[in-house]
Amino acid sequence: QVQLVESGGGVVQPGGSLRLSCAASGSILSITSMGWYRQAPGKQRELVASAIAGGRENYADSVKGRCTISRDSARVTVTLQMYSLKPEDTAVYYCNIRSIYPKTIDYWGQGTQVTVSS
Repeated sequence: QVQLVESGGGVVQPGGSLRLSCAASGSILSITSMGWYRQAPGKQRELVASAIAGGRENYADSVKGRCTISRDSARVTVTLQMYSLKPEDTAVYYCNIRSIYPKTIDYWGQGTQVTVSS
């Protein structure tokens, strides 16, 4: 069973930057998307950013201009660089990789806490 391992979370002051990384423990075939979601206390999990096969990238309106996602399908890694962080960015961030072989499978990381506070 392939696992996703995240790193890079922590506590940062408002206006600061943080880089989240995610790596798979093994190979994953037929990846259609790689991305990051987050879940704040009392809220539903939401998409932060995703990189779709073919090069398209999607960002939540709340993070546009403040985040950059990058992926390496061959190494099965995905990173999220966040800038100008705000207190409302505080959440647990989850890495997600979707594969369509042998069937549609969503792989999830265990989550990494990001806290933006002065």
